[in-house]
Amino acid sequence: MVGIEQVAALAGVSTATVSRALRGKEHVSKKAEEKVKAAAKELGYVASASASQLASGKTLNIGVVLPFIDRWFFSVVLEGIETTLIEHGYDLTLYNLSGGPEQRKKVFNEFLMRKRVDGVLTIAVNPSDRELESLNRTGKPVIGIGGAISGARALTIDDVAAGRLATDHLLSLGHKKVGFIGGIPGNDTEFNQPDLRELGYVAALEAAGLQLRDNWIAQANYTIEGAYRAAKQMLGNPRHAPTAIFCSSDEMGFGTIMAAKDLGLRVPQDISVIGLDDHDMSEFFGLSTISQSPRLQGKRAAELLLALIEAGTTGEVNVEEVTEWPVQLVVRSSTARATPLAR
Repeated sequence: MVGIEQVAALAGVSTATVSRALRGKEHVSKKAEEKVKAAAKELGYVASASASQLASGKTLNIGVVLPFIDRWFFSVVLEGIETTLIEHGYDLTLYNLSGGPEQRKKVFNEFLMRKRVDGVLTIAVNPSDRELESLNRTGKPVIGIGGAISGARALTIDDVAAGRLATDHLLSLGHKKVGFIGGIPGNDTEFNQPDLRELGYVAALEAAGLQLRDNWIAQANYTIEGAYRAAKQMLGNPRHAPTAIFCSSDEMGFGTIMAAKDLGLRVPQDISVIGLDDHDMSEFFGLSTISQSPRLQGKRAAELLLALIEAGTTGEVNVEEVTEWPVQLVVRSSTARATPLAR
């Protein structure tokens, strides 16, 4: 069986250099790294995970905690995380909380307490004070995506500002009858995201001096089907229907476009629609949106966590720090200027 010594001999370097080069560490010259990788490939050598763990004191594994795995946003953030971890020689262990409170308790009180991960990334999961305290005792750094975490680092968009930007876009096109389809209040118990995006919508209307109408605000469950039903009700009465709708997610934007077309309305001539996310299918639907680049969020969060792990801890392992992720207006064919009659 080929060992690290044979690789070092063939490459003409020390075993320590082989170890650092194969783990993508710094302080290894490009030339030495290339020689080591060529030697390892020629000999068919694969570094032992257990040996690497003994040498470095690290598992080279990251725990990722998320509420769902079957929804677009979470899967795309996860893709960005996994790609980055693989590039840096790390594995990933996935902890899905869709099983409810008991499953969450097991994940935080048992699985993450075992010495099988070097750090934890959470996606739209806000660890409680007790959960975070347990992770602090084990020396595991935590970075969250999707909302500020009390006592830990987080990467998040400003949901209020994103909601206001989407609504302001519709107002800038001359729309005065603007509806909103958001998430169901209480469904997101972690960060109250549905409420925050609606606050942005309300703030934009109030700043423009426009009246809020209860029948122009509806809730769905961040799905195409849920928004389709909500939009059909909102647009069904032509005398009291809005001329533009801000949807709190792109998938709800897709459902709204489909509902409008089934009612014989033209998008954007009769109804303008904007979403939030920049879903992979948004361009196909021509949906204007507020892009939050979830893949890049996952990539950046993973990079931040790996930097903490590599630097080691000299004080508190987790400190409260929020990195605001920028959003961007992407205009496509689903929004247009309001017609004179619609104003």
